[in-house]
Amino acid sequence: MTAISSICVYCGSQPGNHPAFREAARVLGETMAARGIRLVYGGGGTGIMGEVSRSVLAHGGSVTGVIPQFLISKERGNPGTGGGELGEVFVTGNMHERKTKMFELSQAFVALPGGIGTLEEVVEILTWAQLGRHNYPVVLANIEGFWDPLVDLLAHMAEAGFIHTTQKLKPLIVSDPAKIVETILAA
Repeated sequence: MTAISSICVYCGSQPGNHPAFREAARVLGETMAARGIRLVYGGGGTGIMGEVSRSVLAHGGSVTGVIPQFLISKERGNPGTGGGELGEVFVTGNMHERKTKMFELSQAFVALPGGIGTLEEVVEILTWAQLGRHNYPVVLANIEGFWDPLVDLLAHMAEAGFIHTTQKLKPLIVSDPAKIVETILAA
């Protein structure tokens, strides 16, 4: 396995309604920076995305955002502000290019709480694992049980015989954000 120098974090462009979600982003960002691991994320400055990026940078870490052109004004904020406070940025033409670039820049993946976009991203990266496109660690940051329904659904799909090569589809479930990086490095 490749050494872990960057982790892709999928998360919400909204803050969510539980303070533990934002706190988890801050703790994850701090622990990534402390281990010298670059954050690769969706490039936004709002919601949990902004929290994790600002935390990595505040603790001396490196950040690479990947954002499609059409989302810059919505998720990154006022284009006149420059956005340098959110780290290095790659602008893509569409969502497919964004996800491919994020994959190419990363050696592990974490899903913090988020919405349908976060769900779609983590399911795609799990699909790629099942299909043998990668063998990188994938963590579901199960803050306040957020990912329990997905974990149950994956178990149901396996029991029903719809998940082949289940040995390749084993996301790591971590509920303590301070242990996410440690879990990835031990995987």
